[in-house]
Amino acid sequence: MKYFLGLDNGGTATKAALFDETGKEISSASMDTAMIVPKPGFTERDMNEMWEANCSVIKKAIERSKVNKEDILCVTVCGHGKGLYLWGKDEKPVRNGIISTDNRAWDYPVRWEKEGIVEKAFKLSCQHVLSSQPVSLLAWLKDHEPESIKRTKWIFSCKDYVRFMLTGKAFGERTDYSGANFMNLHTGEYDENLLALFGIKECKNMLPPLCNATDICGYVTKEASISCGLYEGTPVAGGAFDIDACAIGVNVVDENHICMIAGTWSINEYISRQPIEDGSVMMNSYFCLPDYYLIEECSPTSAGNNEWFMKNLLPELREECRKRKTNIYEIMNEWVESIPAKEICPIYLPFLMASNVHPNALGSFVGISNYHTRKHLLRSVYEGVTFSHRYHLEKLMRTNRNQVESIRLAGGAARSRMWTQMFADIMNLPVESVSVNETGALGCAIIGAVATGLYKNLKEAADKMSLVGELIKPDPQNVLIYNKKYQLYKKTIDALDAVWDDFQIIKEV
Repeated sequence: MKYFLGLDNGGTATKAALFDETGKEISSASMDTAMIVPKPGFTERDMNEMWEANCSVIKKAIERSKVNKEDILCVTVCGHGKGLYLWGKDEKPVRNGIISTDNRAWDYPVRWEKEGIVEKAFKLSCQHVLSSQPVSLLAWLKDHEPESIKRTKWIFSCKDYVRFMLTGKAFGERTDYSGANFMNLHTGEYDENLLALFGIKECKNMLPPLCNATDICGYVTKEASISCGLYEGTPVAGGAFDIDACAIGVNVVDENHICMIAGTWSINEYISRQPIEDGSVMMNSYFCLPDYYLIEECSPTSAGNNEWFMKNLLPELREECRKRKTNIYEIMNEWVESIPAKEICPIYLPFLMASNVHPNALGSFVGISNYHTRKHLLRSVYEGVTFSHRYHLEKLMRTNRNQVESIRLAGGAARSRMWTQMFADIMNLPVESVSVNETGALGCAIIGAVATGLYKNLKEAADKMSLVGELIKPDPQNVLIYNKKYQLYKKTIDALDAVWDDFQIIKEV
């Protein structure tokens, strides 16, 4: 039997999972991300700790699998897009890595929009500009930490940094860097004109050589082998942006399925042979399947809200579950199920880290009464997160010319039957998920199986290794209920639109 290791570096957790050639999950291990929040709107991570976390989960996954490390044919990494990881000329991290939920540079895209720069950039990159993209963060660093730019040797995305630590070889993989406003989507290469538009032309030589997802980009070094337990010389594939890995992991290899990822970010996407060039969607980037583009609507408004609720509003339940070694997420799901869909709960706006409506919008519960309990508030969070996905979906559906058969769901919500049903009801579309827990890592394993020649292409590998589960259909009665709630959700967003800039003014006093 042949085995493939997938590493998934998300915004809230670091995960490793081992799969066989049929896509069966043999073992897995995970660690929570040690997030650093030095100021409101700043989210960072110690890059040395990040590498140590990857080493730890790799070791645990191999130990639990009972598989000989020599039998692991390939290692593949995926990671969150956006954010920024700088490697120094002194062969050390320049500073903390910046995670994709960071919003310190919020005013740069706003200013660039007013100056016409975003419109000019879109003609080259086919992307709007987000505050958490590397171009925004590099512009911010140039203005606030110029010494960090001067000390930089390589500009990495999350997973490209991890692959560099495994192999000692610097590459920028196309699915990630095409989603960062670095690349001209018409030529497939870096574009100096883009860097000039954003005022960071001096960063050109800091961008690593480009590679593809299924390229072998190096081999596990002796030093990395000692640190993480992998066999020295194990091939390491190019890997992918985690949203590509998840899409491949749920077998989205045609134009008739929507992929939704309910993780830290609300990711909503489909693949197309042509980019959408009229500016009506947030992002176009290269997909890991050759000749396809990934059409994406996204914001950091998804299941990360559950983590905040759990840590801040359920501390005693969290501690009790830790002591009893029970699953807190199962209890949270039971709480939500105990409140029927027809019950009026507060409207929750899942904008704790940023939003998909206004650059300064904040998380909010609207409509709380003395009748409501934490169970009602938790249901509000589940509903608000799912409504945010629908908000993105409606924009996507206006550009998708194909008949959508179903949504393929990945991320934390896909592990909950109740929440999956909520997605089906709120989107009014059938929803499917796969039978493994770590969808992104499975996508990595599929990429690794192609990189090492076991399968001839990603479509064949996904068909062999991705096992799509039960089709969950919308409940017609709940569809009607949620449609009314969704209209109230949108009205709430509109009603609060005028107040968000005032919050920013107070924050800056």
